Amino acid sequence: QVQLVESGGGLVQAGGSLRLSCVASGRTFSTYGYTMGWFRQAPGKERESVAAIDWSGGGIYYSDSVKGRFTISRDNAENTVYLQMSNLKPEDTAVYYCAARRGLRGVTSRDSDYDLWGQGTQVTVSS
Repeated sequence: QVQLVESGGGLVQAGGSLRLSCVASGRTFSTYGYTMGWFRQAPGKERESVAAIDWSGGGIYYSDSVKGRFTISRDNAENTVYLQMSNLKPEDTAVYYCAARRGLRGVTSRDSDYDLWGQGTQVTVSS
């Protein structure tokens, strides 16, 4: 059974940085061939797309709210996708989820396009 497991969340002051990791595991599973995305959901708000990276790493999407502050990357050899978050703001506080979309397709910000989801990791930014 394939699992996505996020880590790296925590409490940080505004202006600080965190790096989230998402490791995919499962017999014969490889992140190669999957678009990987990061989403977040704050209390009382809908889940929103943060960033996504296609199977090759050549196609990348960022939401306007994080562009210039967050960087998504992937290491297919390690079945891992990262989200480097810098200059964090209190409004970045949310549960962050990793997601995977099967197929050699481009990036997408629609959560309905993703097939696999992690359990989430909490990020809290204090002012």
